[in-house]
Amino acid sequence: MRKQDYQSHVRVHPIYHYVLQLLLLGTLVTTIVYMVRSIIQEENIFLSIILFLMMVIIVIIAVLLRFYPLKAQDRAIRAEENLRYYVLTGELLNYQLSFAQVAALRFADDKEFPELSMRAAAENLKPDEIKKAIQNWRADYNRI
Repeated sequence: MRKQDYQSHVRVHPIYHYVLQLLLLGTLVTTIVYMVRSIIQEENIFLSIILFLMMVIIVIIAVLLRFYPLKAQDRAIRAEENLRYYVLTGELLNYQLSFAQVAALRFADDKEFPELSMRAAAENLKPDEIKKAIQNWRADYNRI
């Protein structure tokens, strides 16, 4: 795996982001075209509506299958970083930090993490600003 830094920290899962999403989009567009043609020609309207509804259900399932694990992963990241901050400082992370800020702070190494956390809370830094302020990048290869 290549070294992770600000420019290379975003992770893409090719099968999900490119293959599955393109297939879902293509199939959804195809079912919409089929439904419109069926309505115009007044043929197979019931079948086209059923196919469209099934496609909507599949899209919803694909989206939920992506977001539920990410939400669980977000909770784990918040807990890990709160524990990390507690171990380093003896205090809990500032409750005013948003999840996006905490997620950005996870890339800071232990030496700059406490100070950058306090600065992020005090100055309400945006996640991108936090990542740019990190001097020593701590890679996260597990997040998808």
